Amino acid sequence: MVSIEKGRVCVKTAGREAGEKCAIVEIIDEKFVEVVGESVKNRRCNISHLEPTSDSIEVSGDVDSIKAALKEL
Repeated sequence: MVSIEKGRVCVKTAGREAGEKCAIVEIIDEKFVEVVGESVKNRRCNISHLEPTSDSIEVSGDVDSIKAALKEL
């Protein structure tokens, strides 16, 4: 089982951005996280709408560096 953690790369499973890769940048509470991706807006997302992958990236930089790291995967 892959855990939900800061820096974890996920695939959105619901909404207009379904199927897109994103990274968790902040854990808000037990049900919501903040995500950002190459074609995913920086927003709050329900954990049940994410499918975590085994990949993980460094999220300490700005949004552009996170998008660049996701593009390399």
